[in-house]
Amino acid sequence: MVPTSLGLLILLLGLSIPVGAALLLLALSLGAAFSPMPIYLAMGEVIWSASTNAILVSVPLFVLLGEILLRSGMADRLYSSMSHWLAWLPGGLMHANIGASMVFAATSGSSVATAATIGTVATPVIKTYGYGERLFLGTIAAGGTLGILIPPSINLIIYGWLTQTSVPQLYLAGFVPGIVLGLIFMATILICCLIRPEWRGRAIETSWKERVESLGGLVPPGIIFLIVIGSIYAGLATPTESAALGVVVAIGLAVINRKLSVRMILEALDGTMRTSAMIMLIVASAFFLNFVLSAIGLVGALNSFIAGLGLGPTGTLVAIIIFYLILGCFMEPLPMMIVTIPIIVPVVVQAGFDPVWFGIMVVLLCETAMITPPVGVNLYVVQG
Repeated sequence: MVPTSLGLLILLLGLSIPVGAALLLLALSLGAAFSPMPIYLAMGEVIWSASTNAILVSVPLFVLLGEILLRSGMADRLYSSMSHWLAWLPGGLMHANIGASMVFAATSGSSVATAATIGTVATPVIKTYGYGERLFLGTIAAGGTLGILIPPSINLIIYGWLTQTSVPQLYLAGFVPGIVLGLIFMATILICCLIRPEWRGRAIETSWKERVESLGGLVPPGIIFLIVIGSIYAGLATPTESAALGVVVAIGLAVINRKLSVRMILEALDGTMRTSAMIMLIVASAFFLNFVLSAIGLVGALNSFIAGLGLGPTGTLVAIIIFYLILGCFMEPLPMMIVTIPIIVPVVVQAGFDPVWFGIMVVLLCETAMITPPVGVNLYVVQG
């Protein structure tokens, strides 16, 4: 049953069927093949109950927040500020890609939004300053993955919802690893440019006066981050309410910067609706697939199989990591989490691991999936 499920999923994705539709087709196919009952009759109720959860309102709100930051010019000023402070390092603006991604991730909650926004701002300078194109674009794709680790994170919200784990605790646990991972990316750029000097691009001279003046570009994202995260830890707002506060503050900052217009709002709403519709289709389809997997007994069989292996806590964890690395080659992070987390987390908790710690590890594995061919989402974002 497990080989059949994975084989059918790989086939559907290989046919370039959209992920949401592929998951739904997989669920219907498995239900028809392995269940004596007409499981498809429950599809409407399962999808409705999953899609009407209030915490999912945070998804379009964080997407809208990122759209406003991009279209109001705040992302451009953020990148300019980072370039003034980091361009002196070997690799120049590639470090700015990572730094800007870290800061933008602290406001948007989305990896795709982070990669798309920073990529839009950064890619025009590749030929201007003579950077190695592959490494430069790689820094944008890798930096974008920080969007689902550094809080606020849509994926951490989904994980907390699926496992009934505290979202504020997940946010607190994800902050330091996100910064450390960003620094590791920058160290990798430094080493690559020292080994291959032709990749580093032309040096950019910046005075201290220009650096100090550019700090204003960090103020809007900083204000939004403090309000979004601060309202959660002060007990003033839930993650969903904090996302709404972030949108209100972003609109206010756009007004102050004289960037707010009807056209800008309409474009931001259009982008939000397109992205949110895609995400919600994936979420709904993944929940129905999870329901079907439980109904046909695959979840129980898999748990019994893992328990029967007698691997112990460390062996179980290694097996789970390998499983996610392989699955991440063929599946996007969000549906991968929704389908697997309800199955895997009980095994992990039984092995003695903390669900908050495991949540951060899963998100790190999802980051790997976002830049792993052939379905690395951020790779397609940067390519486009």
